[in-house]
Amino acid sequence: MAFRTIVGILTFRWLRPRRPEVAVLRLAGVIGGFGPLRSGMSLASMEPLIERAFALPRLSAVALVINSPGGSPAQSALIAKRIRDLAREKEVPVLAFCEDVAASGGYWLACAADEIFVQPTSIVGSIGVITSGFGFVELLEKVGVERRVYTAGERKATLDPFRPEDPQEVGRLKEMQGALHEVFKSMVRDRRGHRLNAEEELLFSGEFWDGLKAVDLGLADAEGDLRQVMRDRFGKRVRLHRIQGPKRLLRRLGLGRGGSAEGHAPRQGGLPGPQDWAAGLIAAVEERAQWSRFGL
Repeated sequence: MAFRTIVGILTFRWLRPRRPEVAVLRLAGVIGGFGPLRSGMSLASMEPLIERAFALPRLSAVALVINSPGGSPAQSALIAKRIRDLAREKEVPVLAFCEDVAASGGYWLACAADEIFVQPTSIVGSIGVITSGFGFVELLEKVGVERRVYTAGERKATLDPFRPEDPQEVGRLKEMQGALHEVFKSMVRDRRGHRLNAEEELLFSGEFWDGLKAVDLGLADAEGDLRQVMRDRFGKRVRLHRIQGPKRLLRRLGLGRGGSAEGHAPRQGGLPGPQDWAAGLIAAVEERAQWSRFGL
């Protein structure tokens, strides 16, 4: 009797339908590298996690949890392309879930998904290109410091913050920004297509909106959170696999907002040196400025 019971249990487990599996990949932080102590998302840091997400057996979908104010256009494009390539190869749907911010490069990543879900309080959009910096010309004059720069190549010192702005150099920068903007717009058109519900002049102006307005404009598909959408889509037995990388130095120290799974190794002796800390501080200010644009 016991033998028959065991056989029955094993047969039931073998015949029982498999639980749907969903890989959950978190894309959080500023996109791009920011020095020896802080590392934003890049293809180098994210590719192993992306590949692990799509390699899960019996995979029903990949969920992207996005919380990013943007950053490097090149890394945004590379990460999004890798996700799309694997989605096509594995024939697996990709769904994006926007948290606080999916703006600029963060929205570029969201467009790698087949569907985009938001919270009413999410900030979405900012389809544009920005370059920022400082000018120190008057400061140098006040403190009596002479700037000396020697180059091979007449444009090597373009947009040097210690020299007065050159209108020709600014013009070339704007031309390059325009080209990058066209690539971004092409990505959005390709991925969102007929779902866009407003004039391109508005959508591609660099403006950003709350989540529900983004749905109205066609930049997102619906309001929804990860767990509920997946349960509605694949049933209550759906299993969510969170793809995570190893903790790095700054995360162990409790610094930073999130970011990718890859950091930079500390100097010999296990602790960063003064130059590393200085570079990390500057990077932290730059990252903070990215989030501050959206009131965060």
